[in-house]
Amino acid sequence: MSVLGNQRMTSNAPAPNEVDSRLIPASGMRRLVDAHLQELVISVVAVVLVVFFTIDSPYFFTSENAATLAAFIAPIAFFALAEVPILILGEIDLSVGEMYVLSPFAVEWLHDAGVPVGVGLIGALLICCALGLINGLITVKLHIPSFIATLGMTFALEGVILIKSNGAPANPVGSGRMVSILGESTWSEAIWAGIAVVLLHVMLRRTTFGLHTVAVGGNPESARESGIKVDFVKICCFVLCSGLGGVIGILDGYHISSIDPDTNGLSFMFYGVAAAVIGGTALTGGRGTMIGACIGASVLGILEDGFHVISISSFAYDLVLGLAIVFAMTLNVQIERAGLRRRGRGSFSRAVNVIFDFIFARREKVPVRR
Repeated sequence: MSVLGNQRMTSNAPAPNEVDSRLIPASGMRRLVDAHLQELVISVVAVVLVVFFTIDSPYFFTSENAATLAAFIAPIAFFALAEVPILILGEIDLSVGEMYVLSPFAVEWLHDAGVPVGVGLIGALLICCALGLINGLITVKLHIPSFIATLGMTFALEGVILIKSNGAPANPVGSGRMVSILGESTWSEAIWAGIAVVLLHVMLRRTTFGLHTVAVGGNPESARESGIKVDFVKICCFVLCSGLGGVIGILDGYHISSIDPDTNGLSFMFYGVAAAVIGGTALTGGRGTMIGACIGASVLGILEDGFHVISISSFAYDLVLGLAIVFAMTLNVQIERAGLRRRGRGSFSRAVNVIFDFIFARREKVPVRR
């Protein structure tokens, strides 16, 4: 028996000049792809869409259409950026769309009361942040689900805007260089969106607050036991979301030179959520990136603009959007289950690992010279 045991142990042991590849750390490229697989997949989809619409229509890949495309992408990107921290927490803010409608009207109302435009802009954003604070307090302190709390805020704000404006559209107040910077210029809204992406990416990935946000979204109880102020983090994310909604409302109001109280803020909010989900943010919380949300917004903007260019009905856009959301969520779940840093159990997991092993030339046994 001892001889057989020795033989069995000898057969299972690695050769003297070989080591198990699992003991060797993955390459830098492999780790980069592992960490950003969803963003890379969606980036490829965006490139494929650009190529498709460029081949189908000579008017898509032009400088004139680039400005139109930026106008489609920028608002969706802002809404996606606003929702990402909330979604990482496993919550949702339905009222950010009404913050978008409210902020330019608040600037007008303050201006009519004798407040200078510059001060009115700051005042409008502070009002949006205060409303976000109320959302956060109701959700955290009263333990009311964020869906219900922000839905109530949405309808309340819609009523206030309609009553105060008499249901009549208006023009944004102000003129001159300030208005041009805030959205009237062709590329100003897109530039502001790019600045927001950089700042919020740094906030989420390079600051203590951002790391705490991800930790709270992953496991609130463990985060609380680790000394993280869970309630404070959640409330701050609601304030940030509402403030960003106010920013894009002001920028978009100056960009289109009109503000309408009948604007459907919920639709804009859902576009933002869709872009965030397509970009890899998990609705269950704990995972999401600003870069991914921006790429998701680009995909939706390319689709919408491309459909206009090739004269496809806007109804088809809604169909494609719905399918894209389902596909993105399925992909998110499957990538999560694949366990790219360890062997997955399902067929999708094995397929992904086989592909990556082929790309990065990983083998079960790696010869090592002594």
